[in-house]
Amino acid sequence: MPSRVSDAIKPHKHVLDITSLKELPESHAWSSLDSPSSNNPPTAADSSVSESVPVIDLDDPNAQELVGHACKTWGAFQVKNHGIETNLLDRIESTGKSLFSLPTHQKLKAARAADGVSGYGVARISSFFSKLMWSEGFTILGSPLEHARQLWPDDYNHFCGVIEEYDKEMQKLAGRLMGLMLGSLGIAQEDVDWAGPNKEGAAAIQLNSYPACPDPDRAMGLAAHTDSTLLTILYQNNTSGLQVFRDASGWVTVPPVPGALVVNIGDLLHILSNGSYPSVLHRAVVNRTQQRLSVAYLYGPPSDVQISPLSKLLDPTHPPLYRPVTWTEYLGAKAKHFNEALSSVQLCIPRTGLVNQNTVENRVEII
Repeated sequence: MPSRVSDAIKPHKHVLDITSLKELPESHAWSSLDSPSSNNPPTAADSSVSESVPVIDLDDPNAQELVGHACKTWGAFQVKNHGIETNLLDRIESTGKSLFSLPTHQKLKAARAADGVSGYGVARISSFFSKLMWSEGFTILGSPLEHARQLWPDDYNHFCGVIEEYDKEMQKLAGRLMGLMLGSLGIAQEDVDWAGPNKEGAAAIQLNSYPACPDPDRAMGLAAHTDSTLLTILYQNNTSGLQVFRDASGWVTVPPVPGALVVNIGDLLHILSNGSYPSVLHRAVVNRTQQRLSVAYLYGPPSDVQISPLSKLLDPTHPPLYRPVTWTEYLGAKAKHFNEALSSVQLCIPRTGLVNQNTVENRVEII
């Protein structure tokens, strides 16, 4: 993943210790109006209780078909039998909790630089909003050693070891999922030179903490956004909070399933699939009594690879909808155009309506 982003995306300099607050400060009080396009919190009637994203067993002989259907109809799904050991998931959760339980002054020793990606801070999209989000995060790009030494001067090896093992295993899973997604489009993974076997894409790990909130109905954990990635693999602990937006249903909660991981489509896969697999608008809401912790694995192509609609998906009636763009260039488009980033690289609107217009309306970046 690109190591620096445009100065147009900067975190707030002030990080408030929200874990100790007994009342919601005005700085974190969002409007009660309910609108996906305004990134506001949901009402009780907003989230569907009768449906949620598909849960797919990767050992199912029909896994490829099921993945393709979920990509087209939801833009997100959960996977089980994914090959990631439960022990590793437990350790990454424990590692995240130990990080976020540090005193704020200690965490700020590893604060993210204004024009950088790695380190501790509030959500990168915070600078686009007048209200702050009820969350804190820690982004890891490459080796975590430098920041780990700042957080635990005498005992940083454990943190580094867990992160490096998690990154290694997630890289394998991301490659496996890309193979299924491409296969469901009729594309052999070997036909995409940067995505073939034994090839590694760029990636970042994002640790997120959503502390218990005294007034969750007026707070926002993470505002609605799509990811710039090819795909994102999310581990969430047993506290619910993730929601995805679907045209027919509104905001739908993605409940934690023991041992399962959430996969969502990012903007670059939206482009690669020529709009067949729309990137999904999603957000995080908060809880009155429990901390929620999540770990996002943000997977993309090598930063210098140009992503464009796959040629096998194009014909005279299906022209390319997007121009070629690298991940670095696309992050620049996010910084410049904010909620119109994807449309800024769009060449034409499909006659068949493949593009999810809800996600076109409101696109932001979590990094």
